[in-house]
Amino acid sequence: MTPRPLNLIPIDRADDPRVADYLNIRDAQLADGFSPAGPRYMAEGELVVETMLRAARSAESVLLLPPRLETMGSLLAQHLAPETPVYIASQSVMDAIVGIHLHRGVLALGKRWPLPPLPEVLRDATSLLVLEDLANHDNMGGLFRTAAALGGQRPAIILSPRSCDPLYRKSLRVSIGHALHVPYTIATDWPRSLDAIAAAGFTTVAMTPSGSIDLRELSASSARPARPAIVLGTEGRGLSDDAMSRCALRARIAMHNNVDSLNVVIAGAIALHALA
Repeated sequence: MTPRPLNLIPIDRADDPRVADYLNIRDAQLADGFSPAGPRYMAEGELVVETMLRAARSAESVLLLPPRLETMGSLLAQHLAPETPVYIASQSVMDAIVGIHLHRGVLALGKRWPLPPLPEVLRDATSLLVLEDLANHDNMGGLFRTAAALGGQRPAIILSPRSCDPLYRKSLRVSIGHALHVPYTIATDWPRSLDAIAAAGFTTVAMTPSGSIDLRELSASSARPARPAIVLGTEGRGLSDDAMSRCALRARIAMHNNVDSLNVVIAGAIALHALA
């Protein structure tokens, strides 16, 4: 892509109306659940903004420190529309704008996109993480990163309607931007959507300490799924009985020293590594 001139705009005070969208930013101001017409999200940090641009997610504006312009200028020039504002501020001014010390030195404001329908995601994916009521943003971001790393050729993520937002700033930061390109959608007819996932050719595998089959045995057996859909429950409580009853298999991870459970990101990583 041919570099284009950047629309550079120096900002020397926090109350400049041109950066009002970044002023004392709170994720709640940007979050609108999973509404397809939802407003915007905030990408924070050089790696996340780079992923955002390379994934062709449009940026409404960028706010960054002068040193970040030196390292990111070429990338921004390749991917931003010429009219996109690129605000340049000192560290003290940036901190005053956003209300916290932002040591990562770059923010980009992006517009959310309509989520694809469930059948479209199922048609294209080779493996799935299916997440029921996941509430922790660190875990959400970690699972998107895990899916990208271990989910095989075309991973995707299916969320129950009460799961937290993958584009919440912290989730997106922990995912290192992978929530911007790993396909995902909301299974609105939960948990009956698990039946649709199975009908699309996936083997639904509920991860539970009470599983009837050891994950290592499943991985090595002739019953290993060709298209696994690994179903993980909310932190603490785990999968609901209704969701678990709709899964084809219930698998457990062998553990020692009286440990009875693992963090959901670790469990998801082990399951993807074994089955995807």
